[in-house]
Amino acid sequence: MAAVLSSRAAPLPCSPVLSSAKPIPKPTLRHSVVRCTAQEAGPSTGTSMTPPPEFKPPEPKRFSVRPDKLLDIIGASLALPFQLGTGAFVLGYSVSFVSQDAIPSTQYAMGFAGIKLKETSKLGPRPEKPIEIYEFESCPFCRKVREMTTVLDLDVLFYPCPKNGPNFRPKAIQMGGKRQFPYMVDPNTGVAMYESDDIIRYLANKYGDGTVPPMLSLGLLTTLTAGFAMIGRGGRGSSYTPSKPPPLPLELWAYEASPFCKIVREVLVELELPHLLHSTARGSPKRQILFEKVGHFQAPFLEDPNTGIKMFESAEIIDYLKATYAIQ
Repeated sequence: MAAVLSSRAAPLPCSPVLSSAKPIPKPTLRHSVVRCTAQEAGPSTGTSMTPPPEFKPPEPKRFSVRPDKLLDIIGASLALPFQLGTGAFVLGYSVSFVSQDAIPSTQYAMGFAGIKLKETSKLGPRPEKPIEIYEFESCPFCRKVREMTTVLDLDVLFYPCPKNGPNFRPKAIQMGGKRQFPYMVDPNTGVAMYESDDIIRYLANKYGDGTVPPMLSLGLLTTLTAGFAMIGRGGRGSSYTPSKPPPLPLELWAYEASPFCKIVREVLVELELPHLLHSTARGSPKRQILFEKVGHFQAPFLEDPNTGIKMFESAEIIDYLKATYAIQ
């Protein structure tokens, strides 16, 4: 546990930077410029990304686990009891059971035995631009913040900072001045800050109703449970795997509590691939958006603007990411 908690350590005392925050410089890769929001594209560097030869995205298979990923999914599922489902539901979530005919086929709804779930939520103000967070998967302090962004249904542009990563970890230290994670930048307000609890309170006040879920408001106990939640993954998502930097961030439709999404996020972090995460916890309106987009809802769903690949299925997404971006 000590090794897990050491990700937060900093040589200097931590203090959030609020209204006095200065404009934040946009991060760059060593060999290409990554757009820093979903709308802004960096200049071309001639980098050409291609999918594996004869690659074909798989058909989505609901509630199936590829045999070689079974232990990974079991290990990633340990987070659910430790965090009591935090990161599985959005703010103000409620559910009711209705007849199958009460919800049209053009609307996403989970159903079984002639019954469908009618899910609603009460979300706060929506930011115009995605929140930007520098972090890595196996850090319990980072997990706390990811769970809060899921509860608030916020889209986040993640800049992975694995140990020995050559791009975003040094950039985050340069921007904030500390070797500490997570580090959040809100391009909508100019706020940039450290300290997971401060980030959580800031997001709750700015993009929620001011309340923090119980499992994220217990101080040290919250950090301990977040750390225990990741024991089953053995520190995956913390160390850099040499990779080719993408010209543009990838896009991932996912949510924090899903073990299928977690194992994909681990690989994105290890390969240091920036990605815009569209949060899709239960009650999220973005479930309907993805349903309309591809005719089906299932998480994770990956969109790679660098190759044009769009795909479901966590195990195959991992294979694709390694084949496309890892330096063999």
